[in-house]
Amino acid sequence: MNETVLCVVGNVATRPVYRELPNGPSARFRLAVTARYWDREKNLWTDGHTNFFTVWANRQLAVNVAASVEVGQPLVVQGRLKVRTEMREGQQQAWASADIDAVTIGHDLTRGTAAFRRSAKPETPARAETRPEPQWETPPPAEPEAQQEPETVLVT
Repeated sequence: MNETVLCVVGNVATRPVYRELPNGPSARFRLAVTARYWDREKNLWTDGHTNFFTVWANRQLAVNVAASVEVGQPLVVQGRLKVRTEMREGQQQAWASADIDAVTIGHDLTRGTAAFRRSAKPETPARAETRPEPQWETPPPAEPEAQQEPETVLVT
């Protein structure tokens, strides 16, 4: 529940790598996010520091990323941030990486256009037996019966 959810806007830095894994499709790519600011002295926009994130997509999102995302395209990515640190052989300092477990990915339409196509749904196997269609109509109300005397029950 205490996850860091973020939304970043950047450019695709590496070609997406798609893999079929035992638990479903997976894709990953690097996203470059560069801060820009207005430099008052130069009177122009200036690039700041660039952060690189490894974006991970799973299941249907991975399939769609492999078919839709190319190097250099501007993207908007929303997902859970995961920062990892580890020691590598021959290095004295810890190595850190920032990964985003993507929930949604889309092209940044402030910098271009896109043509959306709905992906095909996977085919479901035909059922061996067909179930009858349920009766959704409300049955007409039953006609009132002649009034009967309530039955008396003795509890001992």
